Amino acid sequence: MAKYKNEGRTAKEIEDYTAEIPSDVYLWTAFGAMGISLTLKLIQKNDLALFVGQWAAPILLMGVYNKIVKVEGSD
Repeated sequence: MAKYKNEGRTAKEIEDYTAEIPSDVYLWTAFGAMGISLTLKLIQKNDLALFVGQWAAPILLMGVYNKIVKVEGSD
C-alpha cells in the first residue's frame, strides 16, 4: 500500500471553501459557457466563441473534483 502525504493547509482550506458550493453551480456554469459560445459563433465572433467554448471542460472537471472532495473528503 502506497504511503501518501497529508494535504497542506492551503489545499485543505480551499477544499473546505469549495465544498460549500453546490454541484449544480458547476454544471449550469458550463452550460452557460456553451450557450455564450454558441451565441458568439452565431454573431460571427469566431475566435471569442472558441475561447469561451473551451471553458466548459475545465469547469466540469472542477465540478467532478468538488464532488469527489465532498464524498471522499480531502484526507
